[in-house]
Amino acid sequence: MAIPTLASVTPGAGPASGGDLVRLVGSAFAPRVAARFGGRAATIVAVRVEAGVSLVDVRTPAHEAGVVDVELQNLDASEVPIAGESVLLAGAYRFARATVAREADLTRIVRQLLRELKRQVLANVSATVSVDYDDTVIDGLNVIAMAKVPSLVLSGPTLRPNRFYSANVPHEDVVAGSSGPELVRRKPPYTVDLVFTLTAASERTAELFNLMAAVATFLNRNRWLELPRDPNDAARGVARWELDADGEFRTQLGGKDDVRAFTCGFVVRGFDVDEGLPLDLGKAVTDPQLQTQPFAGGAP
Repeated sequence: MAIPTLASVTPGAGPASGGDLVRLVGSAFAPRVAARFGGRAATIVAVRVEAGVSLVDVRTPAHEAGVVDVELQNLDASEVPIAGESVLLAGAYRFARATVAREADLTRIVRQLLRELKRQVLANVSATVSVDYDDTVIDGLNVIAMAKVPSLVLSGPTLRPNRFYSANVPHEDVVAGSSGPELVRRKPPYTVDLVFTLTAASERTAELFNLMAAVATFLNRNRWLELPRDPNDAARGVARWELDADGEFRTQLGGKDDVRAFTCGFVVRGFDVDEGLPLDLGKAVTDPQLQTQPFAGGAP
């Protein structure tokens, strides 16, 4: 009798509607198996052994939101359960209710910037992603038409490659596997800087200079932009991006309709446009030097 073991379920969470591709990792899996999530049968996609590790890929069933047990049962050639050859991993998977639409991280960054500019600089703040400039260019400065002054407009972002935060080579980690250390490689994410432009306008020169001082103070005071990694899961912590001025303030004190204006830029550094991709899901480590290195989850 071969009693199976179940070491991990990856990923550990997915939609309550089901259909998520999940990998079960363990040992002593039969060529045919059955898997259940919270007592409901999953669809078996593939069963195989790699470097002595048993792997099963499944599609999750639909299930009410909540944490459930994951059970694996060995089957014989007729797909009948083999007595005594089953294993259960308690609380190994969480079904989550899917939101109607997930707000993108870039959208959340823009919303946070608008919120803080309204709170710290000027209440009349708006955003634009498609700008029609006046045909007249004075001193090389194009000014966005303002419906109401004083006002502040946030434009952008444009993307600029970031060579400091990004990596050009795959990242490798030695992690704990069911039968020893495994080498996991990932393609690095594509990391950029988000470049924004602020345009301020006023009918009074003194007021415009006060706005300029307020924007400069905002950029000096807010050296980091911080947001929750997941608004629905506080346990995932927060992400921080460096925020810095970009270029100089440019003023226009003789615009049309006696409107004074200035523009300035700032940059949010190190934003991941994508999260990278796994190059493989795990290879057993046979190099003795790698096996002696610490790996996540415990001592070597």
